[in-house]
Amino acid sequence: MVLNFRFAIVSDLHIALPHTIWDHPNRFHLVEVSIPAFESVLEHLTQLDLDFLLLPGDLTQHGEPENHAWLQAKLAQLPFPVYVVPGNHDVPVLMANEQSIAFADFPHYYRKCGYEDPQQPYYNCELLPGVRLIGLNSNSFNDQGEQVGRLDHKQLRWLEAELAVTGDELVLVMVHHNVVEHLPNQSDHPMANRYMLENAPQLLELLQKYEVKLVFTGHLHVQDVACSQGVYDITTGSLVSYPHPYRVLEFQRDDLGKERLQIVSHRVESVHNFPNLQHSSRQWMGDRSFPFLIKLLTSPPLSLSLAQAKKLAPSLRDFWATIADGDAVLDYPDFPLEVRRYIQAYGAIDSATLIDNNSTLLLEKSSEP
Repeated sequence: MVLNFRFAIVSDLHIALPHTIWDHPNRFHLVEVSIPAFESVLEHLTQLDLDFLLLPGDLTQHGEPENHAWLQAKLAQLPFPVYVVPGNHDVPVLMANEQSIAFADFPHYYRKCGYEDPQQPYYNCELLPGVRLIGLNSNSFNDQGEQVGRLDHKQLRWLEAELAVTGDELVLVMVHHNVVEHLPNQSDHPMANRYMLENAPQLLELLQKYEVKLVFTGHLHVQDVACSQGVYDITTGSLVSYPHPYRVLEFQRDDLGKERLQIVSHRVESVHNFPNLQHSSRQWMGDRSFPFLIKLLTSPPLSLSLAQAKKLAPSLRDFWATIADGDAVLDYPDFPLEVRRYIQAYGAIDSATLIDNNSTLLLEKSSEP
């Protein structure tokens, strides 16, 4: 079946009405721009002939009901359908408190965005003839009431049952937490593992079994495309973090069955009070990066002393911004060799073939970037 459709992805909006904005000296999120940045993106997207828009989680700052309500109303005005999944910020608590909605409330806000059955926190819907979207919920709570990134057994059983009857339909999957590693040793790194789905191997096994090739994630706030055994995890950076990106994608399947996905990334360049958003946002991130860098350098596997970390950290002030950019090339030749090699590993896998922002993926079985 020949297919040709266009869609967009905007991730980690962290929508925050002005009276809900909180501050913290180390906050990387520039939530002050959440609403004007999203409105700027929508102004562009409504000029395109889009078939749908995907929002892979962290729609709100901290699950505030007024922020969910604002977004719900905004999405209802758009000329194309929108599909969402919850991020950890959208449902930070199991039961509602003075700040956030309850976990079970989320689907009720977004019944027109995939959740036709608001009693279930995940869904399977037809986007177009021959094209399906499965929206997963990667937010669970352990026995202590703490939030963890995991698909529960019931959801995995449901997913396999749904995939088993899709036939020759194209299936897209959207989930907040990363399914394929985007950073070195992400699943085990003490600072990065919380961005991974805890049971990602189980999900990947299912996706590979049923030849699902495209997964769209958020959470990490970086532009990156990673692949494992033919499954592409396309993660999109946050709209409120440098470089304030969003993507427009076009899928094509020709009459020979060959499939390709063209990815074009855009950035919000300017909003009210931030006329040069790219520059000021990168500075914001760098200015607040020191505690993060100290923790990174003193954590395993480097485990540098505090004195060593304090000496190197100033040179790395743009380290995370460069990763968030996508297609990063990182090298610090004056660093100790062990540290230099460790930092280099955070760059693009092959700097000669940059795929994180603008590329065309040929969707063949067991393909790797």
